Amino acid sequence: MSLLFSPLTLTSPQGELTLPNRLVVAPMCQYSCTDGLAADWHLTHWTNLLNSGCGLMIIEATAVTPEGRITPQCLGLWDDTTAHALSDVLARARRLAPPTPVCIQLAHSGRKGSSAQPWKGGQLLSHSDGGWTTLAPSPLPQLPGEVLPTELDHAGLVRIRDAFAAAAQRAEQAGIDAIELHGAHGYLLHEFLSPISNQRTDAYGGSFEGRTRFVKEVFEAVRSAFSGVLGIRLSATDWVEGGWDPAQTLALCEWLKGAGVNYLHISSGGISPQQKIPIGPGYQVSLAQQVKAATGVPTIAVGLITDPHQAEAVLTQGEADAVALGRGFLFNPRWGWAAAAALGGQVHASPAYWRSLPREAAKAFVESRIGMR
Repeated sequence: MSLLFSPLTLTSPQGELTLPNRLVVAPMCQYSCTDGLAADWHLTHWTNLLNSGCGLMIIEATAVTPEGRITPQCLGLWDDTTAHALSDVLARARRLAPPTPVCIQLAHSGRKGSSAQPWKGGQLLSHSDGGWTTLAPSPLPQLPGEVLPTELDHAGLVRIRDAFAAAAQRAEQAGIDAIELHGAHGYLLHEFLSPISNQRTDAYGGSFEGRTRFVKEVFEAVRSAFSGVLGIRLSATDWVEGGWDPAQTLALCEWLKGAGVNYLHISSGGISPQQKIPIGPGYQVSLAQQVKAATGVPTIAVGLITDPHQAEAVLTQGEADAVALGRGFLFNPRWGWAAAAALGGQVHASPAYWRSLPREAAKAFVESRIGMR
């Protein structure tokens, strides 16, 4: 039996959430909103992904405040209006797909906000072009020559912490099964963790304890506000000498374990253009393996996992408990079906699609008595 297509149970204060398989749709920004509102694009996008054969779909990085967006077109969950739009679109998408657990990644962009969409260059926008003043742990730019972000004061930290908790409550009211905090890729929570971006001299900077303080406060606030499955995505290393590294990641993950984290999603990079990333198939899997081995917390591996047999091997070798794909699902929204055919697994799919199986795949499903259900 394929391990990739075996169930995975995550336990939270609310109870158990069982994923039908260990294939996760990673959060992928779409940059396709107006005023943070989910709309037709998201209906199509989410419906597709919920029909992908995945065991868990994670909604893209969703801003907890307006200035927490990466671009003016990013998804939001900062008030009743954005919450209603997201809840309505998600409910409609779920009616058009098999039952699939849904997670949402809550985020604040920090100094990487106020940017143009990637296909328009991704550079910081001026106020006249629809941009805003970005916020960060320290007044240090992401890239040389950029306008300096404003250093967050204590009142600002409290406001953002509370915004995460309020967004978590809205997510629960929308029927979302799990929340993932975005502590990776150079956005605000990661900015506090890394000594490259955090050069504060107060209680939120300096030592490991200082640099992790804000992340811990946000996590505790969200854990108190949300009774479902709560995870976090971390960049396990900055890939920069003197930056955030695997040893610090393991120490933070041990704290998160004690604080009630239900899964850990391990990525890397994003804090500095000086990063030297050894890109290659599964290049981040060893980082997930370290976290899983050290903590025993259910761990998701991600990063250039593109082949079903490669994904299966990550699990059978005990390197992670689940695997996530992002771009692979954008290119092929039925990636999960192909993986099930290759590995002899089962997926949930809408009956209207059953006849689409290639003849050989359909024959294999019938002969092995495992198939669409």
